[in-house]
Amino acid sequence: MTETLGAAAAAWGVLMAISPLLQIRRMLARRSSGDVSITYLFVLEFGFFLWIGYGIALGNPFIIFPNSVAAIVGALTMLVAWGYRDRVRPVA
Repeated sequence: MTETLGAAAAAWGVLMAISPLLQIRRMLARRSSGDVSITYLFVLEFGFFLWIGYGIALGNPFIIFPNSVAAIVGALTMLVAWGYRDRVRPVA
């Protein structure tokens, strides 16, 4: 029962981990990331790495794998957000 629940939670975790791809798609279509909080994304990213470390300490792939996917997608999301961040123009 525990293994089945772990596998189901990990599978759902991977689906949650790839959901920021929808945000990336929106940023690419709009060519802007002005409405995306990079600080929020960084907080999430930090949490993913904590969970990865915890999963490694436990030797639990059901924790490691989905959080690794989330960390990769999160990093990609931050890169796209930084790339489309509206530049502040100096006042002449």
